[in-house]
Amino acid sequence: MELKTRPVDAHKNTFGHALLIAGSYGMGGAAVLAAKSCMKSGVGLLTVHTPECNRVILQVSVPEAMVLPDENSRHFATAVSTSKYSAVGIGPGLGTAPESVSALESQLKMVSCPLVLDADALNIISANRHMLELVPRGTVITPHPGELKRLLGSDFTPASLASDLGIFVICKGAPSVLITPDGRSIKNTTGNSGMATAGSGDVLTGIVLSLLAQGYDPESAAVLASHVAGAAGDLAAMELGKISMTAMDTVNHLPQAWKNLQK
Repeated sequence: MELKTRPVDAHKNTFGHALLIAGSYGMGGAAVLAAKSCMKSGVGLLTVHTPECNRVILQVSVPEAMVLPDENSRHFATAVSTSKYSAVGIGPGLGTAPESVSALESQLKMVSCPLVLDADALNIISANRHMLELVPRGTVITPHPGELKRLLGSDFTPASLASDLGIFVICKGAPSVLITPDGRSIKNTTGNSGMATAGSGDVLTGIVLSLLAQGYDPESAAVLASHVAGAAGDLAAMELGKISMTAMDTVNHLPQAWKNLQK
């Protein structure tokens, strides 16, 4: 996969402004992991919409990101205009509070740019199946096996979900497989069992969001993000071993993974 060239006269607006809607009370770490991986994957600007309870956590952990606090102190409850953003990511640590269900439905109706959905965004949609028709065509979703099973229900296979909704489905696993709207299956060849740990999916979501904001088309963003996340995990495993790896170790190896692709 060929990387976009970064112009010598570039500035932060050249590389897009991403909006990440993530986190709830006790789940600020998911927002941190997604935000850090987004920032370490080339995006120019990142705004994180998160409950007030996570504002200090985000500003200390990811000082490069801006924080837009939700009016609710504990969970996502207010949809955000997306008119000034290049791409939107929704789901890591979001929770499934009733207010979050309503807010997600409103948010899906408002999204006007490329979108990636993960985690509780998918769980909410699975439990409120009328929302499936609100998912914009071209959206990237990143379910793990449990989330995928709930999303498919008795209505879909992974292939029919992708084709009927016109979306790109990254089926996370060993290995991860991307299902495209036109029926192709693209297997990822990087990654290892050390990544079978909490937060690895949040890292992938952040990378996809970053690439979408930079103008990569959804298929390229999904393929490249899967590859780089796995490659960073492989670097972490070589240095640290698989047993003690955490998702943050994958984040910390993203710079070398990206550098290796530029050779």
